[in-house]
Amino acid sequence: MKPHPFNPWWATTSRDELHHRQDALLQRLLKDRVVPFTAHYGKLFKDLDIEAGDIRSTDDLQSLPFTSKADLSTPRDFVIIPDEKALRHQWSTLRYALTHGPAATKQALEEELRPILLTSTTGRSAAPVPFLYTKHDLANLEEGGRRMMELCKSDPSWRHINAFPFAPHLAFWLAHYAGIGFNTFMMSTGGGKTLGTDGNLRLVTKIDPDAIIAMPTFLYHLLQQAAHEKERWTKLKRIVLGGEKVPLGMRRKLRALCEEIGAEHVAIMSTYGFTEAKLAWTECMPPEGEETTGFHTYPDMVFLEVIDPKTGQRVPDGQPGEIVCTPLDARGTVVIRYRTGDLVEGGITYEPCPHCGRTCPRLLGKISRVSDIRELNVGKLKGTLVDFNALENLLDDTDGLGAWQIELRKRHDDPLETDQVFVHAVPINGCDRDALRHHISHRFGQAVEFAPNDIVFHTWDDMRRMQGVGKELKEQKVVDHRPNPEVS
Repeated sequence: MKPHPFNPWWATTSRDELHHRQDALLQRLLKDRVVPFTAHYGKLFKDLDIEAGDIRSTDDLQSLPFTSKADLSTPRDFVIIPDEKALRHQWSTLRYALTHGPAATKQALEEELRPILLTSTTGRSAAPVPFLYTKHDLANLEEGGRRMMELCKSDPSWRHINAFPFAPHLAFWLAHYAGIGFNTFMMSTGGGKTLGTDGNLRLVTKIDPDAIIAMPTFLYHLLQQAAHEKERWTKLKRIVLGGEKVPLGMRRKLRALCEEIGAEHVAIMSTYGFTEAKLAWTECMPPEGEETTGFHTYPDMVFLEVIDPKTGQRVPDGQPGEIVCTPLDARGTVVIRYRTGDLVEGGITYEPCPHCGRTCPRLLGKISRVSDIRELNVGKLKGTLVDFNALENLLDDTDGLGAWQIELRKRHDDPLETDQVFVHAVPINGCDRDALRHHISHRFGQAVEFAPNDIVFHTWDDMRRMQGVGKELKEQKVVDHRPNPEVS
């Protein structure tokens, strides 16, 4: 019930001490809030015939089943809704009342437990799921955002642009509260959906920011337009990206566009987060010319596992697997052992970061979604599993290729026919179209053993329209126009 402490130990403590503190946070959350006051977990513990106190450590979490997206069909069952009588008789409530009085206790409990903000999942593959925040959660969001600013080596005197879309989604609100937590200027443009690319271009030019926080595809189009109109954003020092994957090729192209508009030595960092965690994490800023060292997480707010997606068993540190998240200090909507469906290539490590020295857990390597792997029936390769995450990395890393879109169709639009893959592309830097077509086909063949059915070239304006820049929450880089998309 006390104000959320800004814990310095999240980035400095030893692994043993970290786990000791996480165990205590987990015990308190389950015993005082989650098991007694959420319908889903109250029933789960009863069905398993266990008490909240039986989960004494993060290792004991392995005795609990995972929570999946399918479980969230009744969102209210995951919200902490306290029984007032039971809450009044908890020892923590009585102790607070003795030292602060009844009125202060009532106010503290309301700030901790009353939902005041709603975000939701994006709903791209299922109906959007609402997630509720209390004032306690917003303090976490603000502190998490402040840490991101520090990791990116921002400066409170700088001007920041939040170009995420105005929407009830984590990315926008985290950037908003990061500005508050860091006590810095943060101008929210609403992304392309509000002002359009031209409106954002004019506003960013007027603000002349030191840092821009945005989705990669939208920012790529914005920078391309800025370069085309010969804008000069010479103060720009940081780009922080979220909401989509950021392959190395995308970073390289963004950096080249920054140089075109007079912004040299821009540091480009990626973030990783998801609605169910109610948080996101970033990389620390590496020395110039060095690679990033993974997403720095907050062990005082969440406990992360990496599991074998087939067996559900935890994998050793540094091994690839699926990310599973358990909050340690959340209120409002809470999900325990949530399977993200996100695969992390390098697993998790507790070793000190070689760049910044922080000892917080880090997620290493590329992160991709299980849903990025789809089954296609392509000619002779019937039932072939295609990793579209690899294809996105391949296309972003292709020299001479600007924006692109992969389109899936059925031959003759017949649901029983074979699948077809088309690449829509915008050439850059005067690249010869025949050479680019050959290069894309060759790289496809190396990655997935088949070439696209066709490579179709477009203008930048056409591609913006096709990707939904300024209209969609997330730009459409892979579209499925097959008559029966459930096949994927």
